[in-house]
Amino acid sequence: MDLEAFRQLVAATRSEIGKAVRGQDALIDLVLISVFAGGHCLLEGPPGTAKTLLARSFSEVMSLDFRRIQFTPDLMPGDVLGVNLFNFQTSAFHLTKGPVFTDILLADEINRAPPKTQSALLQAMNERMVTIDGVDYPLGPDFFVLATQNPIEQHGTYPLPEAQLDRFLFKLVVDFPDRDTEIDILARHAERAVQAERRASDIERLLSAETLAEGKALIDGIRLDTAILAYIVDLVRATRSDPDILHGASTRAADALAAAVRVKAAFDGREYGLPDDVQALLLPALRHRIMLSPAAEIEGRTAEEVLTNIKNRVSAPR
Repeated sequence: MDLEAFRQLVAATRSEIGKAVRGQDALIDLVLISVFAGGHCLLEGPPGTAKTLLARSFSEVMSLDFRRIQFTPDLMPGDVLGVNLFNFQTSAFHLTKGPVFTDILLADEINRAPPKTQSALLQAMNERMVTIDGVDYPLGPDFFVLATQNPIEQHGTYPLPEAQLDRFLFKLVVDFPDRDTEIDILARHAERAVQAERRASDIERLLSAETLAEGKALIDGIRLDTAILAYIVDLVRATRSDPDILHGASTRAADALAAAVRVKAAFDGREYGLPDDVQALLLPALRHRIMLSPAAEIEGRTAEEVLTNIKNRVSAPR
């Protein structure tokens, strides 16, 4: 597979997912970048914005296993990872695997679970491996977490710790589609029977584990110019000295942003990254990795506004 064939495959995949999830083209593109960059995504948006359908659509088009966990205040780590149960017939313990043993995991309303359960995903997200009773179990190279949280309803929620937020490559804000798209969605649903199951059906499977591996290998061959790497580092370091930011982004954030830039370059059929790629991915890659100062919060500043000011202030390479 060469870059042009890869670009066409990505375009076809983007179009295929768009058949099920309407009006979210930018969101689909960023999730695709996250998949090929080996990262995870945190989706923040109100209920009813097709977050679950998006995850199912990705699993369908990529021929991957899909599991969903509804996070609740009483969810325990064993409900996520699995537990060893004693088998009286064999007189031995047997692992009953939890939903984390899959390819695409939808962690629905992840901020509703207590920190102990949230932390059960830390090792899985970072190492693609879980440890149960001292034994390591690999999850596979395609393991991908798509977590959601509701920004409106805060009662009974637990803020995600900074260490876990840093494991997400992107934090994506999901908004309602525009008026014409909503009309189109309703018209499509009106053509089906009332009791018809709403799912990501009729989606052609364009990718497989083999093509995913080929695409990732192709991206590994893309190298970023020293000027682009320096630009990424300068942007990240600027978050650590900005007076509106209490805690800036980490080195992991810079590394994740660089990986995403390489993927975006491959999506466009280029063997090199551009400053425009860095600027396009800066907000989703860093908005959840910085903590605003109390003064900035009192003034009503947002992470997006502060990061945009940094982007405008730091000189981009020519």
